[in-house]
Formats: sequence, structure tokens, C-alpha cells
Amino acid sequence: MTTTATQAASATDDLVVLPALGPDGAYRTRNCEIISDTAAVPVAELSIVPPLYVSRTISAQRKAHPLPMAQREAALAKAADIFTDSVIAGLDLNTYVELASRVSGLPIGVARTQIREVIDALITAFDSMRAARPAGAAIDWRDEHTRIGCAVWARRGEVFAVHASGNAPGVHALWLQALPLGYRVAIRPSRREPFTAHRLTYALREAGFRPEDVVYLPTDYAGADEIIRAADLSMVYGGQDVVDKYATDPTVFPNGPGRTKILITAEKDWHDYLDVIVDSIGNLGGMACVNTTAVLYEGDPAPLAQAIAEQLATMEPLPNSDERAILPTQPIASAQSLAAYLAAKAAGSTPILGADQVVADLGDGYAALRPAVHLLATPDVDKLNIELAFPCVWVAPWSRSDGLDPLRHSLVLNAITTDDDLLDDLINEPTVTNLYSGNRPTYHMTPEIPHDGFLADFLMRNKGFIRD
Repeated sequence: MTTTATQAASATDDLVVLPALGPDGAYRTRNCEIISDTAAVPVAELSIVPPLYVSRTISAQRKAHPLPMAQREAALAKAADIFTDSVIAGLDLNTYVELASRVSGLPIGVARTQIREVIDALITAFDSMRAARPAGAAIDWRDEHTRIGCAVWARRGEVFAVHASGNAPGVHALWLQALPLGYRVAIRPSRREPFTAHRLTYALREAGFRPEDVVYLPTDYAGADEIIRAADLSMVYGGQDVVDKYATDPTVFPNGPGRTKILITAEKDWHDYLDVIVDSIGNLGGMACVNTTAVLYEGDPAPLAQAIAEQLATMEPLPNSDERAILPTQPIASAQSLAAYLAAKAAGSTPILGADQVVADLGDGYAALRPAVHLLATPDVDKLNIELAFPCVWVAPWSRSDGLDPLRHSLVLNAITTDDDLLDDLINEPTVTNLYSGNRPTYHMTPEIPHDGFLADFLMRNKGFIRD
């Protein structure tokens, strides 16, 4: 064997092996993909399953009846301990966190916070289910209320598929809510960050869920389409193109751009809310759909934009392995392409922190993404809805004559106002998914607060039932 071949074999031996996890256990395929970190260093070997394996797996899931509810609840709580304390795929928790940070580009501290949210989601999955259940609906037809007639909360299907995104581990906190409802779940992990879904699947199985209850199906585009075709209901993550692709498919729940915003009306002093505004923009590395990407002010927005920029500019670009890091990283070529895209989209705006300073070369082939702040002369809807995966914000004026148009299509909108009529209008605006008002960051979430509605709103229906 040549020296080069020996080095290649040695590098392969050092990779974390991530097999598929199907109904018959781990399945390591010949067709594998090498997963690299943002500095292009190979770190894992991911098995890629074919469409036929996908269809057979989901068929096996559909044949399995749900575990009893008490057993599901106990297994979810136990899975949190296994996820935290076990060595899975050769990785203890700290090593797993480091790898998730390296491949996603999230700062290590942010990755750790997001993973803590996933662990908490295992513990609180039943709390989310109970918050979502209609007050008048029984969760089981055996409930005594069904003797006089009531609604029974029933599944719309048996198998729920998830095309997970890889921008942050926290996305996996949401699909866990399907397990209390009795769904069998098929996860297609992102090849950008496949570790979290693998660790969750393994932990859930070790905790008492059967192999058919949760499967891990890394696959290519043909396999991805087969997952959606074979499952009863699916959730997919992606950009506007993904939202448009599935807009007319009632079996698919698309999770697209957040386009999260903050509005401050004239009677409020923005100085009192500057910290929460900056926190909403920059926390979580600015990579989450609940990070603020537009701030609108009923007044002169220039001083506000300057104040936001001054605080964001203190975020030091560091390797994401540094505990002090708060900015995301990307391969330098990707970072440069992103900055060029921003520069083109920002044409006509005033750069406070412009696209030309976004890329911070860290050496070793990757870069941190510095914050960007652009001031708009008008509330340009197209620009206000541009969302990028780092702290990037558009600041614009807003007036009553502008109406709701600049505020629409927001996953979260924090309306800092005393105008109850405006809040009424925003509550009733269908394209504003979540409405906050006051000193709350836009990324604030609890089991009782839905993300894009409760997931159960999509997975369940009310079915009338009465019995003797």
C-alpha cells in the first residue's frame, strides 16, 4: 500500500461511523458519504440507504401498533438520561457536542445550549402534547366522557416522516412531540449535521421504544422523495423553494424561513428595549428561524440602527471551538458567496455594518460571519424578508400608513407597543405565526408556546364519538 493510501485508510478508520437504524437494527451500507466540518476535515462516515430500503422500513413501521401511552411517557424520560450519559457511536456527550458544533458551524456554547433544549424536549414532550390537546377532547375513546358523547383526539395517520435541517441541533426538539401521540417516526437527517438525529434515535430505542417506533434513514434525493411518498404525514425544512414545492400538499408540513421581526411604535422608547433587540438578533449565532432579521420603528430608525450595530460589532470572530465564540462559521468559499449575495440584495440600503466586513478569515479554510446591519429608507418588504444564517438585520421606518404589509410572513413578531387595536390586528393576521409584545426575545419558547402552531395541530384531528 502506498503512503497516500495508508494515510487515507487511517483517516477512514478514525471517522465516526453512523449507520442507518432500521427495523432490524443498524444497517451499514456500501454507499456512504463522508461528513466534513466547516474546515473541510472529514469527521464521519454516513450510510446512505436506497429508496427500496426506505419503503420497506416505513411499511414495517405502519404495521406496528403504538406502545401504551404510559410506556411512551416513561421511555421519553429515560431517553433523556441515555442521551446525556451514554457513549453512542463512540461519542460521549461532550465529544458529540464538539462534533455537532464543528459540522454545523455553530459556536460550541450555542450548540451546547441547543442540545440542552433537545434533552429538555424529551422530558417535556408530554407537556407539549397536553398543552395542545383541545380542552373538550378525550385522548382515548375509553374515557368515561365518551359515554355521553364528546370529541376524541385521533391521529391523522400512523407514520410521521421528518426531513431534518442541519443548521442547528435544536430543530430535533420539535418532532419528538409526535411520539406521545403514538406516531411511528422516520427521520431523514441532514448530511450537514447527522449526529443529533442518530443519537436521539439510539437513545429512544435504548429507553424502551421499539426499532419500528423511530428509524434513522440517511438517504439521497430519491430516497428523500420516497420517505414523503411512503409516510402518512411529513415535516420538511428548507427555504422558500421547499415551502412552494409542498404548498398544496396537505400531508406535508413545511418549515420554511422565519422572517422574524420586531416593531417598536412611537410611544415606546427604543433605548429601553435595545438589549432584547440585540439579543434577539445575535443569540443562537443568528442562525435560527426565531432570530430577528428585521426591526421596524415608528420614527427615525437611523439612531436605532447605529445603536444596534455598535452592540453587534463587539461580537468577536473566533473559531467555533472557542468557548467565547458567538458567531457561526462556514468554509471560506461559502462565506464569501454569502457576503456577495448580501451585497447584491442590500443595494440601495445604507450599510451600517456592510457585507464587505462580514467574512472574518480564521485560517485553515474557514471563516466566521460578522454581523451585518443595513438601514432602509422605506419598509421594503422584499429586503425585510431576506433571512440569512448569521446575525443579519434590516432596520427600517414604519408608519400607520404602511399598515401590516411590512409585518406579514413572520414566524415571530414582537410588537413593542401600547396600541391594543394594533395587537388585535396582528393577532388576527394569518401570516403572523407567533405574536409577542414587550421585553421578550423572539427566540423565547416553552412547551406551552407553539412554534408554528403546535405540531399536534397538524398530526391530530377531533373525531366525534359516543358509546353506551
